[in-house]
Amino acid sequence: MTYHILHVDDEKEIIKLLKMYLKSEEVTHYEAANGREALAILAVQKIDLLIVDIMMPEIDGFELIRTVRKTNNLPILVISARVEASDRIFGLEIGADDYLTKPFDPHEAIARVKALLRRYHSLGVSNEARNVRLHVGSLELDTHACTAYISGRAIELTAVEFRVLKLLMEQPGRVFTKEQIYEHGWQDPLVGDNNVRVMMSKLREKIGADRIKTIRGLGYRLEGSHETT
Repeated sequence: MTYHILHVDDEKEIIKLLKMYLKSEEVTHYEAANGREALAILAVQKIDLLIVDIMMPEIDGFELIRTVRKTNNLPILVISARVEASDRIFGLEIGADDYLTKPFDPHEAIARVKALLRRYHSLGVSNEARNVRLHVGSLELDTHACTAYISGRAIELTAVEFRVLKLLMEQPGRVFTKEQIYEHGWQDPLVGDNNVRVMMSKLREKIGADRIKTIRGLGYRLEGSHETT
C-alpha cells in the first residue's frame, strides 16, 4: 500500500530531509510552504498523514490543524521549534496526534510517522467483515466507521480518542490506569501524563464530562453498562 503524506513547513531543508528518509518507504510525498497551500492540496488529494510545522506565514500550523479537524480525522504529526510545554499541550488539545520538537532525529520522526500510519489505518481492519457497535447508555461506538454517537448524533473522533473510547466502552465500570490508556491509545509503552490528560479532557468535551470518572490516584473509568450489536 502506498501512503500519501503531506508535509507543511516553510523550511525547505526540513522537508527535503524527511523526504530523503522516506524514500525507501512506500510513500507519495506532497509539500506545502504554509497552511493555505496545504488546504488547497487537501481539497483535491486524499492524504493519509499530515506533518505540520507551527510557525508559518499565511495560515500557521495551529490554525491549519483546527481547520483540518473540522472535517477530517487523519493523523497529524507536529514538528516544530516551539518547545514550550504549553505549545505541545495546545497542539494536542486542538487535534494533533503527536508532537516532535526541532531539532529532531530523522529516524525518530520516521518511526513516529510509521506508528501513526500503522495505528490509524489498522483501526477498522479486524472488523471489515462485521460492523461491531458498542453501546453504553445513549453512547454508541461504530467500530467500523470509527465514529461515536450520542442519541443518534454523530461525533467525530481522532484515532487516539477512538482507541481509548473503545477500550473504555468494552469494559465500562473498570478502572484503567494512565499507563494502560496511553499504551492502548498511542500504542507505545512510554507514558505521557500530559498527553493522557489533554486527550481525556477533549474526549469528555465530546461525549459528556459525566460519562468518564476520574479515580484519584488510579485512573479513569466509563460509567454505565455495556452491550454489543
